[in-house]
Amino acid sequence: MGGLEERAVFRAHAAEGVLLLGGGAAILLQLADPRVAHGVARHSDFAARPFDRLFGTLDYVYAVGFGDAGLAADAVRRVNARHAPVRGTADAADAAVSYSAFDADAQRWVASTLLAVALEVHERVWGPLDRASADAIVRGYAPLGFSLQAERQGWPSTRAEFDDWWTTRLAGLRVGYAARGIARTLLGASAALPPGSALLLPPLRLMTAALLPPAIRDGYGFRWTPRAARVAEAWLAGVAAIWPRLPRRLRDAPMRISLERARRRYAEREHRGR
Repeated sequence: MGGLEERAVFRAHAAEGVLLLGGGAAILLQLADPRVAHGVARHSDFAARPFDRLFGTLDYVYAVGFGDAGLAADAVRRVNARHAPVRGTADAADAAVSYSAFDADAQRWVASTLLAVALEVHERVWGPLDRASADAIVRGYAPLGFSLQAERQGWPSTRAEFDDWWTTRLAGLRVGYAARGIARTLLGASAALPPGSALLLPPLRLMTAALLPPAIRDGYGFRWTPRAARVAEAWLAGVAAIWPRLPRRLRDAPMRISLERARRRYAEREHRGR
């Protein structure tokens, strides 16, 4: 598979808005690393602005994955500017945790959660990926990390390499108090949510739990009964039955909206700089 063909495979995958179903699971996986959890807990306000992290992540991912060089560079500058004050030391249950948003390994972890959950959602909707396509998608996610602080060297080049690394990394995670507190805010009813959106929280919580590895799901305290598992799988099966039949323009609408939002922000900055 050539470079242009690989890029096309990655973009066809990453443009699918259904991948946003895994947003909650990706965030909870990120927070299972105490460095990320303490940085978010001390330097963000989920309760007042629950969509800030989601929109910021979306704009960065789509700008790097689909934007031109100027838009991608602007997205990187915005993220780095937000990350600059995120550093310090916090007391965990058993030790002090030093954290920094410029930690290359933490950046690699965040990018890897996006990839792992995206692969899970993709295969639940369309079935198993062939090896060549899965490998192309793995390589396509590499810029999300190394465009910030993570190094290109060491990022897996195949699905098999990524799965081995991911399994090892998951085994060392422990969901801490800070992560559980943020999760309650993220998946709980909030006055900051748009009217009516609270109705979507129960199925969202179920599908988020279904997309988490069992040990991480247990660490967050989800009540994962056989009935909850059946209902979650029914929701995911319904999405898989409907989503591929939707028009492509509707399926990639989140990507186009995010890119337009990022371009407007970039144009405003350019205008102010004149």
